[in-house]
Order: sequence, then structure tokens, then C-alpha cells
Amino acid sequence: MTDLSLNDALWVLLLGSLLGLELIGKVPPTLHTPLMSGANAISGITVLAALTLIIKAGTSGNGALMALGAVSLGFALFNVIGGFLVTDRMLAMFSRKPARQKEKR
Repeated sequence: MTDLSLNDALWVLLLGSLLGLELIGKVPPTLHTPLMSGANAISGITVLAALTLIIKAGTSGNGALMALGAVSLGFALFNVIGGFLVTDRMLAMFSRKPARQKEKR
């Protein structure tokens, strides 16, 4: 495995961010809900990785890794919960309102 310098890692982060921004900007609004569901699945994997890191850091007694795992777990949980709330809100936009159903009858 090769070691990346900080400069290389920052370039990868920058290019990945720009590519992601470009790709997400091209998604039509009707596909945002399935895209959000996929992002929630990826964040679920991140939660499992953070929990694994916390467990490994706890057995080795490494406090820095424990803190990194806790921070990443917090961000991943925030992303999962926010994603589900956004998905629920978007799906509610497509449901029929009770007043409209009574008017059509």
C-alpha cells in the first residue's frame, strides 16, 4: 500500500468534492428521494465502521482513536437521521391530502 502525502490527500478530496457536486447537480428532482436512500445506506456503513473503530480503540487503549471514532459516529448518526427526515418530508410531498380526496368524490 502506498503512503499518500497530505498534498495528495487534499487533491483527492478537492477533486472528489468537485466531481460529487457536479454529479449531484445533474440529478433531476424526481430522483432525489432514491438518491437520499442510497446516501442513508452509505452512512449506515459509516456508523458500523465508527463503532468498529471505537471497539478496537477501546481494546488497545488508544484515546485519540476513541475520540476520532466518537466524532465520526456522531457525524454519521446526524447524517442518517437527517437523511431519513428529508426522505420522509419529500415522500410526504407526493402523498394526497385528505381535503383533495374529499373534493374529488
